[in-house]
Amino acid sequence: MSRSRLRGAIGLLLAAGLTLSAAACGSDDDAPPATGNEKVTLVVNGLPPATEKVNHERFLANVAAFEAANPNIDIDPREGKMDPQTFQAKLSGGQLEDLFYVYFTDPAGLIAKRQVADISKYLPEFPVTSQVKPEVLRVFQDGKGGTYGLPYKNYSLGLLYNRDLFRMAGLDPDSPPKTWAEVRTAAKKIAVLGKDYVGYGDYSKNNTGGWHFTAELYSLGGDVAVNANGTWKAAFDNDLGRQVLQNLKDMRWTDDSMGSRQLLEWKDLLDLMGSGKLGMYVATADNIPTIVNEYNGDYTSYGLGPIPDGKATLGGGEGYMFNAKAGPAKIRAGLKWLTFWFASPEKIAEENSWAAESKQPVGLPEPAIWTGDAAAKQAAADQRYANVPQENYVPFRAAMSSIPVKLEPPSAQAVYAVLDVPMQKVLTDRNADPAALLADAEKQVNSILAGIR
Repeated sequence: MSRSRLRGAIGLLLAAGLTLSAAACGSDDDAPPATGNEKVTLVVNGLPPATEKVNHERFLANVAAFEAANPNIDIDPREGKMDPQTFQAKLSGGQLEDLFYVYFTDPAGLIAKRQVADISKYLPEFPVTSQVKPEVLRVFQDGKGGTYGLPYKNYSLGLLYNRDLFRMAGLDPDSPPKTWAEVRTAAKKIAVLGKDYVGYGDYSKNNTGGWHFTAELYSLGGDVAVNANGTWKAAFDNDLGRQVLQNLKDMRWTDDSMGSRQLLEWKDLLDLMGSGKLGMYVATADNIPTIVNEYNGDYTSYGLGPIPDGKATLGGGEGYMFNAKAGPAKIRAGLKWLTFWFASPEKIAEENSWAAESKQPVGLPEPAIWTGDAAAKQAAADQRYANVPQENYVPFRAAMSSIPVKLEPPSAQAVYAVLDVPMQKVLTDRNADPAALLADAEKQVNSILAGIR
């Protein structure tokens, strides 16, 4: 019997001792008993492509280690992640994996359409799942608290900045801007350093503009959408929404601190930061290794602070859910796999050691999915194997516990596509009217939200 199964069995026995008479009768809330010797083949995706040799081989090594510890379970790993363009075809054609990768924007719709399995009754067999942050686990739950998946990792947005440019502009690299007013002031100082220097950059294309509008609105205490009595409504056509757009418009046209090149999408700001000419933009910590690796950058050059004003920040992430056709044996096998690696604080030190040996970054200030003892284990493992400058992320870490993380709105990508337009307009048209742009966008977003049940 594996250690995780033993802990689960003990937990169940203790629970049974407290409610023996109820357990003897059984209920719909009880998981079917495990036979202990059933042979299971579990099809999972998320295998990195072979072109990512190091990560591909690490995934397969973990599969081999898991199978050695669980001889009754065979993992059939497949490449690929969630692709909305092919998901429905895979589902209807019976090609959907037993355990499949999702982004935080996916679970609500999949649960509503009953395309995923409820795993709630199996979770007591895997006690570590009780240490997942409730606000993160909620992404994978329905309105009644039923759970349909587990998170793998999450993120929250902060202010990524070039510490070298801060020094050149007479700014303190250990104290990044704490408000949007301070961002504006710092951006002006960086923009006057010379030709092609950009103080602050922002997105406006291919849904990234709407994504950043949402993050910046959250930072001021606003919402893109709210749920009132089960009905979603747009909530950004107000003073806070107009403040986001007006601030960008002022930096673009009054201060000339955002550069003339606009209609930027995800890779463009990484390009600018990698060129050494961009001062700041809103980003996650995982942008830093991309910039370092693709542009021969140096980790010492980049810092991360909390999102300005910090009333809240946008968070997201990734996880795994179960095919609605998965039976008890596959669900148990899937939870064993997830708690072996993806959702296992016991594996963090081992993975950090491997990452450090593979010259991958360890110790970036990414938010954890854990609470309690599991969170302490992650913190200790991160500290032990860190190979990036921890002091550069002190402002971000110091503010993490005080800034609420809010998830993306429902139908996020469709909403972001609409909100790209106001971002584009204020950054390309000095006469753009933020109020009119948001009024029009809110009508479109309400049409999108009307389809959510």
